[in-house]
Amino acid sequence: MMVRTTGLSKSYGPHVALSDVDIEVPRGSVYGLVGPNGAGKTTLLMILAGLRHPTGGQVRLEAPPRRVALLPDTPQFDPWLTGFEVVSLAAHLSEARSPDVGRMLADAGLSDAAQRRVGGYSRGMLQRLGIAATMVGQPELLLLDEPASALDPAGRREVLDLIAGLRGEATVVFSSHILGDVHEVCDTVGVMRAGTLLYQGTLENLLVGRAVPAYRVHLRSPAGPVVEALRRQEWVTAVAEPLPRRLHIKVRSLADAERQLAALLGESGALVVSLTPDAADLEDVFLELTS
Repeated sequence: MMVRTTGLSKSYGPHVALSDVDIEVPRGSVYGLVGPNGAGKTTLLMILAGLRHPTGGQVRLEAPPRRVALLPDTPQFDPWLTGFEVVSLAAHLSEARSPDVGRMLADAGLSDAAQRRVGGYSRGMLQRLGIAATMVGQPELLLLDEPASALDPAGRREVLDLIAGLRGEATVVFSSHILGDVHEVCDTVGVMRAGTLLYQGTLENLLVGRAVPAYRVHLRSPAGPVVEALRRQEWVTAVAEPLPRRLHIKVRSLADAERQLAALLGESGALVVSLTPDAADLEDVFLELTS
């Protein structure tokens, strides 16, 4: 394991920021810390980076301190420096061996902007520059605090692609309250609430066994007759039409739906484009765990 904590706790006077947190981060993985604001994600990352001291518990990192890098949620750079100068300065401060500044900028998609002053960079470009500046020191452990927050869709896409590309090259611990981002790039997830770790493991294990007893149906024909027929069935608990001719059907059990739903659609004269079971996603499980 690259990271292991045991009974990790942090208090600020009467306020408990972390309470008995035990995390394990496999080497080379992208680990997602997910939770609402105030869950303790930033405090945990700061402790792992050595910038704050825990009140109790233990932290064990397999990487030496100089091979640990932290990117805060809003990286700031002197606006008169160019992108190349920012990454070069980071390489000097980290005492990186044979730093390849050009490659880091290229990997971050900033080659064309390398000689531009960073005061003119967009928020997404600054996030990518921050990742390049942390990676140039060749860290074994990279800690990213909300790296895609407040970005537009294009900026988030750029940052997430860059994070996904780090898998295997470094161990990444990536905090976020954007569930879709965690679902997309992380292979291990820790769910936090009020300083407590509620779940830790793979996304597959988090979602398994939590299938929602529901189906989504896309129709080519009007939905009215089908909705009326469905609402008369005892095995149907709810029917909604979130979009025209698209139905979300909740049932008492998937077995009931498997036996009867297709036949009912046929008897109603419906023209069916698609019929799919509605599996639980990370947002469903997150709300279940944190509510």
